[in-house]
Amino acid sequence: MIQPTLNRALLADFLRTRREQLQPEAVGLPRAPRRRSSGLRREEVAELAGLSTDYYSRMEQQRGPRPSEQLLNALGEALRLSDDERNHLFRIAGYPNPPQYLHDRPADNLVRVMRQLEHTPAQICSHLGQTLVQNRLAIAVFGDHSQFRGFRRYWAYRWFLEPAERELYAVQDHAVIGRAIVAEVLATHGADPSAPEAGALVNTLLGKSSEFAEVWAEHPVFAQDWPRLHLNHPEVGPLELNSDFVVDADRSQFLAVFTADPDGADEEKLRALAKLSDDFVW
Repeated sequence: MIQPTLNRALLADFLRTRREQLQPEAVGLPRAPRRRSSGLRREEVAELAGLSTDYYSRMEQQRGPRPSEQLLNALGEALRLSDDERNHLFRIAGYPNPPQYLHDRPADNLVRVMRQLEHTPAQICSHLGQTLVQNRLAIAVFGDHSQFRGFRRYWAYRWFLEPAERELYAVQDHAVIGRAIVAEVLATHGADPSAPEAGALVNTLLGKSSEFAEVWAEHPVFAQDWPRLHLNHPEVGPLELNSDFVVDADRSQFLAVFTADPDGADEEKLRALAKLSDDFVW
């Protein structure tokens, strides 16, 4: 069996071209008045990826060891590569089957759709349950998820280990929500057992939550149709919302949209929450 090999020349050239195409503004870096280089500098890419400048420079100079999968994934994020570009990066580095790592950056196509949904709560999540971005109405309904760090970024961790997480949801929904969360984590972990994020989360929950472990042992199967949510909102009281999802092409992310029945009391409650933001126009 022929083993994949690192193509140093292609890897070096690919990294250089993508670095030169990426402008500093696209990654939140200032553009110096006398900046001469086209695109990002090597040291800037290295910093974004969490590498030393020397290590990254050696890659563009066709030197050094074959980069690990984790390092390639960090470079893909730093260079804002598309999924197809990222897969190409892995292949020329000697990995014929790129792992489906969970992206911390929301997919452009899902963001584009979400921006059209100003009047209904919407948020983009990874299939491991990390909220990547929310619109203003989603924050008003579910709270600001950008505050979470570490394992708390994942809904499964908060749901099974932090009782306060369930206070927003009616007790009648707790069992079905918990089962759906476990099914989603199981499906994500099963699709790529080597993914470090999923493995670490699963091991932590199995060790700390008997409820999670009990449902996990039943091997629940994830279904795209979620139940109608019954919320106990601290500002508008009982609130019922439908749940619908748009799944990204590589199935690593989805856009969750929560709608109220038209012309009903729940839609009025969403309007009331929207008005709490002074610059929100319904």
